[in-house]
Amino acid sequence: MKNIVDKNIKIAVIGGGHAGVEAALAISRMGKSCYMITKGVETIGRMSCNPAIGGLAKGHLVREIDALGGIMGFAADSCAIQFKTLNQSKGRAVWSPRAQVDKLKYSSFIKNEILSNKKIVVLDEEVVDICVDNNNISGCLTASDKKVLVSSIIITTGTFLDGKIHVGKKSFPAGRFGETPSLGITKSLKSHGLESSRLKTGTPPRLLAASVDWKRLNIAPGDKEINFFSILTPQNKKIPNIPCFVANTTPETHNILSSNLSLSPMYSGKIKAAGPRYCPSVEDKVVRFADRPSHHLFLEPEWLDSNQIYVNGFSTSMPEDVQIKALQTIPGLEACELIRPGYAIEYDYFPTKQLKSTLESKRISGLFLAGQLNGTSGYEEAAAQGLVCGINSVLSTYYKKSFTLSRDESYIGVLIDDLITKDINEPYRMFTSRAEHRLFLRQDNADIRLSQKGIDLGLLKNKQIKKFNSFAKEVSQLRAYLKKESILLNKKRESLWAHLKRPEASIANIKIPKPFSRAALFSIESESKYEGYIAIQSKRVNKAKKLEALKIPFDFNFSKIPNLSAEAREKLTSVKPETLAQASRIDGVRQSDVAMLSFYLFK
Repeated sequence: MKNIVDKNIKIAVIGGGHAGVEAALAISRMGKSCYMITKGVETIGRMSCNPAIGGLAKGHLVREIDALGGIMGFAADSCAIQFKTLNQSKGRAVWSPRAQVDKLKYSSFIKNEILSNKKIVVLDEEVVDICVDNNNISGCLTASDKKVLVSSIIITTGTFLDGKIHVGKKSFPAGRFGETPSLGITKSLKSHGLESSRLKTGTPPRLLAASVDWKRLNIAPGDKEINFFSILTPQNKKIPNIPCFVANTTPETHNILSSNLSLSPMYSGKIKAAGPRYCPSVEDKVVRFADRPSHHLFLEPEWLDSNQIYVNGFSTSMPEDVQIKALQTIPGLEACELIRPGYAIEYDYFPTKQLKSTLESKRISGLFLAGQLNGTSGYEEAAAQGLVCGINSVLSTYYKKSFTLSRDESYIGVLIDDLITKDINEPYRMFTSRAEHRLFLRQDNADIRLSQKGIDLGLLKNKQIKKFNSFAKEVSQLRAYLKKESILLNKKRESLWAHLKRPEASIANIKIPKPFSRAALFSIESESKYEGYIAIQSKRVNKAKKLEALKIPFDFNFSKIPNLSAEAREKLTSVKPETLAQASRIDGVRQSDVAMLSFYLFK
């Protein structure tokens, strides 16, 4: 066995996907070195599924990642072929940016960021064992019999842990189509006392672009006025703005799918793991929404001038012949050809009740988990977790400190709190509805909320700090001007700030003496319109913070508390909440249980 030892490197990131990338880059920005251990350097930053970044609530996560110095937003802006702000029919607090991106360019962009970073040492290896001494990380063992000696490990292996792909009755081991699974890590972690389970996700077929009759489809253009993710991206940046197209399933499509349900591994019982409820397979849609004669499909190019089309909304694990037969009943797709069939994939994950709010294992010091092995779905959720793991691996390894985000500070905070307090028995996806303080957590104020934290941690560098300071100054100046100046309306004067609260009022119709950025104008208009609601929410937040301040000892024995419900006692013992507020959010813990816990702990 060959030991790989570098006294300057104490942290290893296992995996080069979205979580691993953000973790490694965060470590480097904080001035520390790390290993990135991944099977196949060419797969770093690969977009395994849809050719898009952002979307409902996910766009908020990307903006927050950017505000904390992460790369995903800037990479998406740099590789975008279309931008669209979703949810514009609703209140602006839930408006969410989404970018169609060139998948090939995105992966190349990310890979270059990693390989050119002198503080990231990339090892083209497969990890098969996690080494633990006295409940502390000591390193990891690779398939080539090398031992990498480190004191902290971040595992970000996505769907690769004992992954198995299903297409109809066929199944085979894989982490992604054409890539072998990761074997050994699950067994290793279980041997050290961690619990694992199985989840399922899927991806749609890819079509040959030339086989689609595009004239028969409805066009779905991008926005003319683009809301970019990153503060570093010039607001006047030009992108190709390539349209997507909308197709619709037919009753015939549904008949083919429903008559072949026995061939679907989901319905035959071959797949036993739970799949994503909010991103169901097309066969699941046909069963669950049997009264609907049609479902929208979005045909999205996977890169600029792509010959490969992603059929968003047609995720399936049906046999290949059934997939093509069903697709050819859709107007515009009568002659379509498959480049790659859709498939389902089962993989191991580790229930997140085993993690602290830092995403460090409660059982093994120095072990961090991020991404789909935590039971989440989506690039954005994975990247957010990877960023938090990267920050905390540095803080815990070098400074014996930690970093957490609360539910009222960020969607990242909501994500992590949900993971460690809720029963995750299906792939978790972020939604704006999960954030009770979403009026605070708008995508337009992510920098104001989080960038100072990023500066304090050393995550933001000179250019981004300068951009943030400029933006914060703009917002402050604009707020002051609007509150100072007034308008005569119906023979009464009211401040411009108050005037903006009117539903019909728009900042675009207010004369402002100096030019402000579009981002600052939008953010301050949102702040004005929501001010009253924000004040009410602030009172609730302050009340909740009192509970957050009440810490619960890690080794506390909940069985000692009388009159707790049996379910509460079981859940509290299992989760080991860090605060009284966290305890109150655990599924199965009632308000009466919280009151009893509070009385016993803090009387």
